[in-house]
Amino acid sequence: MTFATTLTLYVARRFLGATFAMLTGLTLLVALFDFIELLRRAATRADAGFALVATIAGLRLPFVALQILPFAILLGGILAFWRLTRSSELVVARAAGISVWGFLAGPLAVALLFGILGTTTVSPLSSVMLARAERLDYAYLRASAGITAIAGGRLWLRQADRALDRQGVAILSGRPVAGRAADRPGSFEMTDVSLWRLSEADRPLARIEAPRARLLPGRWVLEDAVTFSADRSAGPRETLSFPTDLTPDRIQNSFASPDTLSFWALPGFIAVLEQAGFSAVRHELHFQSLLALPVLAVAMALLAAGFSMRPSRRGGVAQMIGAGVTAGFALFVIDRITGEFGEAGTLPVALAAWAPTVAGLLLALALLLHLEDG
Repeated sequence: MTFATTLTLYVARRFLGATFAMLTGLTLLVALFDFIELLRRAATRADAGFALVATIAGLRLPFVALQILPFAILLGGILAFWRLTRSSELVVARAAGISVWGFLAGPLAVALLFGILGTTTVSPLSSVMLARAERLDYAYLRASAGITAIAGGRLWLRQADRALDRQGVAILSGRPVAGRAADRPGSFEMTDVSLWRLSEADRPLARIEAPRARLLPGRWVLEDAVTFSADRSAGPRETLSFPTDLTPDRIQNSFASPDTLSFWALPGFIAVLEQAGFSAVRHELHFQSLLALPVLAVAMALLAAGFSMRPSRRGGVAQMIGAGVTAGFALFVIDRITGEFGEAGTLPVALAAWAPTVAGLLLALALLLHLEDG
């Protein structure tokens, strides 16, 4: 094993240890504040005890860790590279003819691995646990479920009309039945239901009125329904079955945070969401952000190296490290701003998700090129 390879592995181990310690510490710190906030909200709820609050806070831990990951890589990298520079280990390595790009290969591989694991492994785990935490939160700590407040209490759904010989559109409107989602998982009912069936050319074909509709696997069941034809003549009251691709989970998730959906499930869910007439911008933005996470992790590692490897004899080390932390939080602010523009439709979704990552990567590369060759 050559000296360069040994040095790369050594720097990678130091970087891994500092990043993991920073990730653990920051996650627990944020989770502590989250736990305190949950305790405050639970103080006015007789049925919300300490165990429930601890369960909700624990279920949110993977989500918190995923949000903290880029900053943990930045701060952990700054700590690791600053220690190596202060002990003159990197100075000696560069004096021996090893370039910055040589011993940074290991830390960059570690950062890339953190990003890939965050996207492919932690994200699915986080989505499942966060969805459970939000159900418990809505059931015990909030006054009402989310979808009952949409459009004055009425829910509007759009889907393909597969009951027609030709492809058409069906629009449903009704009032979701209030109930604790945590107590009745997988169930969905509406009252005061209206269903409009439109042709491929958006011409009205029929209208169905029903006092209640239940969503069963693959179909809506409309009880005591009356069908009005195109000439407004009314048919007899009967129980109708109407085919659908919607499921209770898809309806609930369309109004929930995209963070409660797995990375692997997002592409298919986005397609179903658009087909049902919902806006999928938030979900597309979240999916693109997860795709960009490995690249963002590499950019944070490069930023950490660029802002912390200045030899201490030159002075200004504290200012450089402070500038690195500031640059990291500036990227966070830019990410939030572009995300808001993306959700509003002002920016394309891909641009809104990838712009902060690419900007951080270019900044880090420019800084390292200046440090190495300037």
